[in-house]
Amino acid sequence: MREPKVFLLPDLGEGLTEAELVSWLVKVGDEIRVDQPIAEVETAKSMVEVPSPYAGTVAVLHGEPGQTLDVGKPLISVMPVGAAPAVESAAAPVAEPAATQDAAAETYREEEKAGSGNVLIGYGTPGGHGVARRTRASKRAVAQVPEAEKAADDLLLMRTRVPGKLGAVISPLVRRMARDHGVDLGDLQGSGASGLIMRRDVEAFIKPAPVVEPAGTRPVETPAVSTDVAAAITDTDARTGLGISGRTAVRGVRKAVAANMARSRSEIPEATVWVDVDATALVELRAALKNADPDHTPGLLAFIARFVTAGLKRFPELNSRIVSAGDTAGGAGQEIVAFDGVNLGFAAQTDRGLMVPSVRNADKLSARELDAEIRRLTGVVREGKATPAELGSGTFTLNNYGVFGVDGSAAIINHPEVGILGVGRIIDKPWVVNGELAVRKVTELTLTFDHRVCDGGTAGGFLRFVADAIENPGSVLADL
Repeated sequence: MREPKVFLLPDLGEGLTEAELVSWLVKVGDEIRVDQPIAEVETAKSMVEVPSPYAGTVAVLHGEPGQTLDVGKPLISVMPVGAAPAVESAAAPVAEPAATQDAAAETYREEEKAGSGNVLIGYGTPGGHGVARRTRASKRAVAQVPEAEKAADDLLLMRTRVPGKLGAVISPLVRRMARDHGVDLGDLQGSGASGLIMRRDVEAFIKPAPVVEPAGTRPVETPAVSTDVAAAITDTDARTGLGISGRTAVRGVRKAVAANMARSRSEIPEATVWVDVDATALVELRAALKNADPDHTPGLLAFIARFVTAGLKRFPELNSRIVSAGDTAGGAGQEIVAFDGVNLGFAAQTDRGLMVPSVRNADKLSARELDAEIRRLTGVVREGKATPAELGSGTFTLNNYGVFGVDGSAAIINHPEVGILGVGRIIDKPWVVNGELAVRKVTELTLTFDHRVCDGGTAGGFLRFVADAIENPGSVLADL
């Protein structure tokens, strides 16, 4: 009797111990091949499709959409090729087949040889094809999945692909939004390339443009309140006596951010220094470059990023990390680990929360190359497709909160890094130039640093270096 192979939810990235099951891409009774995507899961960092390292027939799906699964716990059970048909649950007995065909067994062995066990999309096993086909259903399977349901599932799969473009599949985030709001993707006309259905298409369907009606003809209606909201409103908070209008579970990105920020505050003795900077010369430099080459001019953030990487080379203490050094004569110790290179993280606001992707080896890139990589990574994280390596490998963070219209902020260090530089909005301010009052483009730089790795002299030296580079960009760029 051959037992089903149980595939455990793999480690999806550094520090991630759980993932939310968004949807299943297969059903009990499906025949799957090595590396075929079987489920969509959402971690605290990104949305990923998990492929199967096994070939065979789906026997058990361990979990329901919306459920949070722990890493290392069963995700799916697969009956090997040539073994008994799919079963209903993990507790159900597996019937041993009357005979095992040699050809089927050989196929299974060959597919097992092809599997490497690497389970993340983009790192799958060689030879995997990801082709799904439904096996000939047994009587038991037919009872579980009616033909109408199977047909509806096949129709939904067809509708999530772009006509005439087999590889273009609608984003999992878009499909999830459509599912949550009861939108049939088959009724939408995509505005993307080759008819791809975009997020804006689903949002437009959910919130159609308001219809203007003549005055006095519109009936007075009582606003509709959902059952969940109505129930929440009747709930009263014991401490304040106010009604509770809603409850939101802390999970996914918000849960990860909360845990990381709390750890940063509890472990890092941080200090903050700041300075106002005359950015007029930098703004004028970029304007001149834009006039000469409008399509390939880096943004202001890319120039500042270039100055930051240069500053970190001069003050490497801020491009380090504190780690446990093991047992020493005095007990458990710590050591400061310095890095040969800079992975520059930058804060990006997305629909899933604040994300911090990092530009690898940023110290080796020009301002134009930094600008291109910042734009690429921003697009990736907003689509929910960033890899754990892109989100967890930073050594220092640059935070442009000026885009939110604020001047300054005492930012929280992105643990386990030891520093974060914030840039406020650039606005016109009165400024003394050569003894005379003038209107200049002024911004505020704020550096929060870990006082264990350096003192105020080092932090002030780094901050002043970046400020001087912004005020005199031409001379600094000539030396980089």
